Amino acid sequence: MKKILFKGCGTAISTPFDENGVNLKEFERLVNFQIENGVDSIIVCGTTGEASTMTLDEKLATISCAVKTSHGRVPIIAGTGGNNTKQVIEYSKQVEKLGVDGLLIVTPYYNKCTQNGLIEHYKLIASEVSLPIILYSVAGRTGVNIEPKTCYELSKIENIVAIKEASGNLSQVAEIAHLCGDNLHIYSGNDDQVLPVLSLGGLGVISVLSNVKPQYTHDMVQNFFDGNIKKATEMQLHALPLIKALFSEVNPIPVKEALNIIGFDFGVPRLPLTKMTESKAEILKKAILDF
Repeated sequence: MKKILFKGCGTAISTPFDENGVNLKEFERLVNFQIENGVDSIIVCGTTGEASTMTLDEKLATISCAVKTSHGRVPIIAGTGGNNTKQVIEYSKQVEKLGVDGLLIVTPYYNKCTQNGLIEHYKLIASEVSLPIILYSVAGRTGVNIEPKTCYELSKIENIVAIKEASGNLSQVAEIAHLCGDNLHIYSGNDDQVLPVLSLGGLGVISVLSNVKPQYTHDMVQNFFDGNIKKATEMQLHALPLIKALFSEVNPIPVKEALNIIGFDFGVPRLPLTKMTESKAEILKKAILDF
């Protein structure tokens, strides 16, 4: 069996910006809030963290802050994916020195690649770093899907240990589980499909919802693992209106607004993302209050 980086709820954590760059003091506050409210891991500088509009120095400082703030309480996983294999390797090596526990590496975007290209991309990265790697399949953003047979080939690589599956295709998730077994752990990449993925053998979720509802998201997954399937299912269904509101505009626009609503100072997203429209922000606020 491959190394388990975490089991349960991993928060795809948001990044607060102000006029000076990353607001590390407020970021530290959210990291502590997450850990104190039961999350099992924190994923830094991913999609929800707006890594695509952060400078290298900002990303390294934010990842370092997460590691130091956690102080070993939960695993810290850093997003280091990109569409230039050489740069991904160089960046991953820098991140490795910061003391993170693993890497989340999204498929190449824009230039895309074949399934064979994916295998070669990940194989080379894995050979250059010693940290465990979580593959990240989200074709809706990158235009590239990691097919089950490709997952099987990549699962043969020792330090490729898991996949964040955000295709939304449960048949694909089932096929990956069938082909790879314990050689590739599966995390749901969609908050509205956590229970279905767990039922197929998934180990948890890399969640946007848990930014604002960390204890709830942790408890939902834990109930499933504890055999309280009915309770876990009820929690999944109860969360759907808030999940829908959190994805009513492109992630992470709504979750940043949600964090501001619940008392954090996370500012607004960086362009080309914009502040949430007022009408949808009101719906989001109501979903939080009604939760």
